[in-house]
Amino acid sequence: MAPKRKNVEVEEEEVEAQDEEDEEEELAFSRNYFLAKEVGSSSGKRSAARKVSEINLVDEQLLRASLSEIPAKHEKEIGSLLESYKGLYSNWLFELRCGFGLLMYGFGSKKTLLEDFASSTLISYTVVVINGYLTSVNLKQVMTTIAEILWEHYKCKGKTSKKQHTQLPSGSKSIDEIITFIDDISDDCNCSVCLLIHDIDGPALRDPDSQQHLARVSCCSCICLVASIDHVNAPLLWDKKMVHTQFKWSCHHVPTFVPYKIEGLFNPLILSSSGHVQTTKTALVVLQSLTPNAQSVFRVLAEFQLANEKEEGMHVSELYNKCREQFLVSSQVTLNAHLTEFKDHKLVKMRRHSDGQDCLHIPLPSNALEKLLQDLA
Repeated sequence: MAPKRKNVEVEEEEVEAQDEEDEEEELAFSRNYFLAKEVGSSSGKRSAARKVSEINLVDEQLLRASLSEIPAKHEKEIGSLLESYKGLYSNWLFELRCGFGLLMYGFGSKKTLLEDFASSTLISYTVVVINGYLTSVNLKQVMTTIAEILWEHYKCKGKTSKKQHTQLPSGSKSIDEIITFIDDISDDCNCSVCLLIHDIDGPALRDPDSQQHLARVSCCSCICLVASIDHVNAPLLWDKKMVHTQFKWSCHHVPTFVPYKIEGLFNPLILSSSGHVQTTKTALVVLQSLTPNAQSVFRVLAEFQLANEKEEGMHVSELYNKCREQFLVSSQVTLNAHLTEFKDHKLVKMRRHSDGQDCLHIPLPSNALEKLLQDLA
């Protein structure tokens, strides 16, 4: 019996020793955790003083040149994947003829895929391409092009109908009037137009008005729509009516894993030093969060800067007088409060004028400032 008792006692001692080691490890972890917290809080003031604007950003051309040197990977697998999608072309064409719109989503650029589908399968359609990944798209010009295509087919056919379409809408017509013309003439011309939109959720088409115009034109009997999306929140652009009644989307998951080389050319690089587009977007978000009076004060300063590009800036006293005339501010204190907000958000910078007085300047080029005022209106 004695050896057995000794074995039990040894096992109990080993368990107790192991428990003590575990407790010591837990205590050591706890001590390190709170010590790290103390160190972090003591250095918080120093780290908080560092700003993103102090980072030395890389020149955009140099960064893009470095990106272009990255070797392509998995080209064979990507080619096989794109080849496999060709077997779906006939199904997609059938859905278009049934009145549905095609919406392609999935990781990777779908530009090559959609253009191959259009060139090889949509032979009987007149294809109009919209590159939504561009920073700006003249949607009115696109609608005018579609109207001109339909008008040419209508004249060539020489068909007489109950509705007499005497002339093509002029450039002075609104985009709504042009879409109404397209809708009216659709039934009288034997022509099918496919609107191929790369990135219908792109920056140039993301606003509600553009989406409403595209939804309206997609309802025309001779128009069909093929589009791609890349943003995860793209479906939030449309309501239930637009999805099911107007666009009539038939969604297809077609990941291609193709790099966004072409689309990326028109987007500013976050780590580059020339990001006026991104700065303009940020400024717009900030301004929209301010009061209408603050926005109007900023507009007065911006309009002065656009009208006087050679000037070093606008004197604070001159800005105050103009804002006072327009009843935007009642005192210098109110104007100073607005200017403090602008300076805190880096919307406005203070300069020393050649006459020794302080003047205000918006750190944006003229074209970016004009775009900002248009978006703010």
